[in-house]
Amino acid sequence: MINEIIKLTAPKKLELNFEEIKWPKNHVIVKPTYMSICAADQRYYQGKRKKEALEKKLPLTLIHECVGEVLYDPKDEFKKGEKVVLIPNTPYEEDSVIKENYRQSTKFRSSNYDGFMQSMVYMRRDRIIPIENIKLEIASMLELMSVAVNGIENFIEKAHARKDNLAVWGDGSVAYVTALILKSYFPNSKLTVLGVNKDKLGYFSFADDIKLVNEINKNFRVDHAFECVGGAGAESAIEQIIDCIQPQGCINLLGVSENPPCINTRMILEKGLILLGNSRSGYSDFKKSVQLLQNLQIQDYIENIICDTIEINSLKDIYSAFDADLNNNFKTVMKWNL
Repeated sequence: MINEIIKLTAPKKLELNFEEIKWPKNHVIVKPTYMSICAADQRYYQGKRKKEALEKKLPLTLIHECVGEVLYDPKDEFKKGEKVVLIPNTPYEEDSVIKENYRQSTKFRSSNYDGFMQSMVYMRRDRIIPIENIKLEIASMLELMSVAVNGIENFIEKAHARKDNLAVWGDGSVAYVTALILKSYFPNSKLTVLGVNKDKLGYFSFADDIKLVNEINKNFRVDHAFECVGGAGAESAIEQIIDCIQPQGCINLLGVSENPPCINTRMILEKGLILLGNSRSGYSDFKKSVQLLQNLQIQDYIENIICDTIEINSLKDIYSAFDADLNNNFKTVMKWNL
């Protein structure tokens, strides 16, 4: 069986490869149907990773946010045509302490393992979860939702019990989904979202309050905070969080920064703060995300941040999708017809 695989061979250069599928025994063959472009995929595509990282990673098949339909399962546990979400993390070791997405031996698609821009993929059966009653465009957001769930579950394990005032810094897709799910977990807590773009903050209608970061009152205080800014803005966001957070609060870091931000450790020590790193997700996070997305109101909120759905019938369409994504405030979805 011949598989069509799209490889990024250099920044902004995609190539179509034909490879014979070496199908591992008992794996399930899945056809990708809808994919969502992540900022990490965009950084690879634009060549905005460090030179040594690009040299090490490329050529690489992009995309780790994906849903599809089952083509064949030798055990018939998954039926042909069944809709599933694909989990990009693939653990290879058991560990009773470290979660699968934090183990150094785990492979992650579109990073150290080929992603989902293929005509078909073979999946371990513990890496797919059935989805029902969810539009597939919306379901393509499940990986992003699972990352937020992972961060919130970690927060529940580590943070102290006082959660009256919670805040999310950021006004992009990660901030939106994290804030939405955080409000679902803690409906009685006051949730404030802080960002720099007033128009984008307008989407956060489920939050109790929204603020521009340059308009914060000097008396503004939160019990715990989620940093979803990343990039060049992460340093100022973390600095502001340290100023605003109450003693012994938990600062949950979800933003990815290429260059290490400078952090005020003196005030971290003085306030006894927890800095909690959160990255990627695992099977249980996806399972909880699928359950959350059964809520029709959450589906509606998630659909609000799908800016474009672009049909992919050729390489040219993929280039167009990545270009369009640069101009979108939130998410770009690809309907995968290859």
